[in-house]
Amino acid sequence: MAEYQEHNFHSENPSHLWHYIQESLLSLINKEDNRCILDLGCGNGYLVNNLIAYGYNAYGIDASQTGIAIAKQKNPDRFFIQDLDDSKLPVEIRDLKFDTIISTEVIEHLYNPFAFIDFCKSILDETNGELIISTPYHGYFKNLILSVFNKWDKHTNPVAVGGHIKFWSKNTLSKLLTDAGFTIVDFKGCGRFPYLWKSMIIKAKLN
Repeated sequence: MAEYQEHNFHSENPSHLWHYIQESLLSLINKEDNRCILDLGCGNGYLVNNLIAYGYNAYGIDASQTGIAIAKQKNPDRFFIQDLDDSKLPVEIRDLKFDTIISTEVIEHLYNPFAFIDFCKSILDETNGELIISTPYHGYFKNLILSVFNKWDKHTNPVAVGGHIKFWSKNTLSKLLTDAGFTIVDFKGCGRFPYLWKSMIIKAKLN
């Protein structure tokens, strides 16, 4: 089981990361041809509920019972509890094909990211399906700074309960996606300074 299952949510307010990825993430959503959107790892439903308010047909899945309970307060028929390691959608939305799948700060918690990407591919619309993924950014300069200032122990914190299993760079996440049959169409770094970004967002399209 992945660590994210244990996260407890206490309100409908967005998490701290939303403040520095919001603008970039929303700019990547296709506003012209988006009939159906799925947020995999939707947490407390903040993004999905806002997308619904903007007029999108959006749904959310998360393993957190507290998160889904909060999300359902606004749109009870759009949210479902499910472990993201599962290979099938909840039965209520199993027949849907999605134009866009969004997954923010999830893939770094997964033991098998290959299976997760294959799952996304299987439920995307085959003609115009798009996948938007955010994850903490790692790259040469950021890794160098962590090493020079002896911050790796604090950064990875292996004695903490839970935490990140994978540490992704632009190259490694791009390769994961292209190997699965996606084409990378956009990249954005978010938070802090260029190449020391807190997070990154990659948008990929099915070939």
